[in-house]
Amino acid sequence: MGLFYDHLILPSVLDRPSVPAPGSFDKTAKIWDCNTGQVLHTLKGHQTEIVCVAFSLQGTLVATGSMDNTAKLWDVDSGQLVASLEGHTAEIVSLNFSTDGDKILTGSFDNTARVWDVATGTCMHSLDGHKGEISSTQFDFTGEYCVTGSIDRTCKLWHCSSGQCMETLRGHSDEVLDVCFNVAGNRLATASADATARVYNVMTGSCISILIGHEGEISKVQFSPNGYRIISASSDRTCRLWAVETGECLQVLEGHSDEIFSCAFNYEGDTVITGSKDNTCRIWKDNFFMPMAGDEDDYDQGVPDQLGGYNQAGLDHYGHAGAGPEP
Repeated sequence: MGLFYDHLILPSVLDRPSVPAPGSFDKTAKIWDCNTGQVLHTLKGHQTEIVCVAFSLQGTLVATGSMDNTAKLWDVDSGQLVASLEGHTAEIVSLNFSTDGDKILTGSFDNTARVWDVATGTCMHSLDGHKGEISSTQFDFTGEYCVTGSIDRTCKLWHCSSGQCMETLRGHSDEVLDVCFNVAGNRLATASADATARVYNVMTGSCISILIGHEGEISKVQFSPNGYRIISASSDRTCRLWAVETGECLQVLEGHSDEIFSCAFNYEGDTVITGSKDNTCRIWKDNFFMPMAGDEDDYDQGVPDQLGGYNQAGLDHYGHAGAGPEP
């Protein structure tokens, strides 16, 4: 689950909020018109279950990842297959488009991630180096860098054009289950089965805060749009709100009766939604979600003025940092 709109919860983010596309164990994905509730297209072609979906930010393409070891690109308007991305040797569990939509990143249980050219459907780079299955992937805002999280307890920063590993970030004592950049690109958050999340300074590769308080594995983390807050979803049935720079837990969102597997901010950053195995979603709204006095002082790298902005400072680190020693 990504950012959500005020009147519509999306299985994945796209620029056309009237058209979501959930994946399914029936080997298909469906594109729906949310205004009418009608199915616009049924995407057929995978041989086994579809486990992840993603829209391009432009809303023209949707990608599906499957246990058949392939990802497929589909035209949203026509529902036609555009390309089949073949090369992984195990199921694909994560996929993301770059901001400009020209690249897609896939993560697989074959211990690798791949960067693909959307226009041609060809693999640009295979990102090899993890010693365990890939659990999560994400591009930064520029699309020049990406991050992968793995059950080998590490996450790795990569240069997408060269396929080079720029940094290996360690510290978790159990599997890394989710990774995400903030919009400015200068902070990176990781979620782990060790019941903690970590925030790293992208420029230095150092851990600046450890988010401690959950009593079960954390499956999802996300920055608020302004970058001052993080939310985390956990098997302990709670979602927690954190201050990015200090690691202070600001609020515990309680009410679900089973583990929470997903969480998201709205675009304004003043509302949170959580999804749980108790078959419910809950929407939370509180002033704590917004910046507080002193946040600007703590956040020394700055944040974009709007969601589409980007702070180049976070990229300086990649130019000189070498890959850390292998785990």
